[in-house]
Amino acid sequence: MENVGIDIAKRKFDLLWVSSSTNKRRSKVFDNSPAGFKEMFAWLAKCGLVPGNTHLAMEATSQYYEALAEALFDAGFTVSVVNPLQVKRFGEALMIRQKTDKADADLIARFCAQCEPRPWAPPPLQVRELQRLVARLDAVQDMLVQEKNRRYVSQGVTLESVERMIGSLQDEQDLVKSMIKDHIDRHPDLHDQQELLCSIPGVAERLSAYFMAWLPVDRFEDVREAVAFIGLSPRHCESGDSIHRKARLCKQGHARLRKMLYMPAMAAIRCNAAAQAMAKRLRENGKRGKIVIAAVMRKLVHWMIGVLKAGVKFDPNLALAKS
Repeated sequence: MENVGIDIAKRKFDLLWVSSSTNKRRSKVFDNSPAGFKEMFAWLAKCGLVPGNTHLAMEATSQYYEALAEALFDAGFTVSVVNPLQVKRFGEALMIRQKTDKADADLIARFCAQCEPRPWAPPPLQVRELQRLVARLDAVQDMLVQEKNRRYVSQGVTLESVERMIGSLQDEQDLVKSMIKDHIDRHPDLHDQQELLCSIPGVAERLSAYFMAWLPVDRFEDVREAVAFIGLSPRHCESGDSIHRKARLCKQGHARLRKMLYMPAMAAIRCNAAAQAMAKRLRENGKRGKIVIAAVMRKLVHWMIGVLKAGVKFDPNLALAKS
């Protein structure tokens, strides 16, 4: 299998191929556009890199990778979209000091050859659209928070400008929320999934939309992989006689989704009998504060994946019996 690394940016991407037979490297830069994709396919064919014998890898950099990854997938290539942190740690292990686009593409190609990352497949079109809508809502809400913070340092005509911007952003926020709801209602599969998710006390429409966008039920083979993807796995730090620290969340995952789970977990502790029983048991065992909340956040992920895989609404009695 030939391995190709792609360092992608907003307007261009660097492609580097490491020959499996000669170990020689060939690289080229293409525009991150349909015309650039066409030129890339011609270059790959000229090099003898065709579907079936070529594995291409790239980092999940913002949304810049999506169009290229989809084009490669549609053409039949094996393509992997990897966590940038994995590649960074891999480079640190190799003590690589270069930081250029070509060097990054080379590093990704070496990572692809040695680690053999899992092949990537694009989510369904309706899920991709939901991802874009959810991402847009995040952006609008972040801007709204920034403008509200500026209220405290503004006065006179500047304050009037801030207030106008806040009003506009609030209107846009309401519009995007409405668009998300309409999008889910227009697609029966998303609508049915949301009904299942919202049957869990503590889970509402906002969290369910995020979950359907970023954690489709068929994305992971095991629920523990989903928990790790969000960054909710406990990180133990014990070594020898001198290092013995409390376990903490690894927090190497989807930060926004992890943040989204916090308040629903708090709500579940108040209104979900199974979550209440779990929290009570943990407190009786000496656990306090955020440790309990983090455990309930993990349990919510288990329940959400469970109802989607089973295709039935949440059974509080069954959950209580297992808690």
